[in-house]
Amino acid sequence: MSLLEQYEQQYAALIAEITAHIGRLQQQSSSSDRHELCSKIDGSLPEAQELLEQMGLEVRELNPAQRSSFNSKLQVAQAELRRLQAEYKQTKDKQPNAFTTLDLGGASDYYEDVSINNDQRQRLLDNSERIERTGNRLTEGYRVALETEALGAQVLNDLHHQRETLQGARARLRETNADIGRASRTLNTMVLRALREKVVLYGVGVCFVVAVGVSLYLTFAPSSTSAAASS
Repeated sequence: MSLLEQYEQQYAALIAEITAHIGRLQQQSSSSDRHELCSKIDGSLPEAQELLEQMGLEVRELNPAQRSSFNSKLQVAQAELRRLQAEYKQTKDKQPNAFTTLDLGGASDYYEDVSINNDQRQRLLDNSERIERTGNRLTEGYRVALETEALGAQVLNDLHHQRETLQGARARLRETNADIGRASRTLNTMVLRALREKVVLYGVGVCFVVAVGVSLYLTFAPSSTSAAASS
């Protein structure tokens, strides 16, 4: 689990705790209990704000696509925290007046205020649930984005290996073509050399035949001339 996810879980738990404390504060009549709840809320609200700031710092380290998604999530969380702060301030300012009315005999007004506060608490719980669902959807979207990014990285890695393989095959093909070219030139040279040797051989044969013919002519020609003269 990343540090950002830990901050998100801590923030969600803290917001739920603050919402519960505000709901209890709306129903408390005892000064000591109210003071204790206010102390807890006063300590939790700055802690929630600090968690938001830490999450903002972590979001800055993300890539642009993830940063955009988490910035939207942070804006929702900040809006919810501001709403809780306003609700808490309103509850602190309004609740003593309700109990003062009760002490003066205005019981019906008190119960009306309690009913309104219960409605507010229900709205707070509903809003908290909606925020939690939104957070879950954002978390799921972030997980899908991470999986997509990992898949894209794997595809790019495979394409890189395939490119290296194709480049190696092309280099070997060029080497093979060069070898074939050298072999072709060598073969052509050998053919030309064989043709030259064949021509020389034919020339030598012709010269030999001519020499034999001349020798035979010179050998038998004088005898024929002498025989003709004697007759």
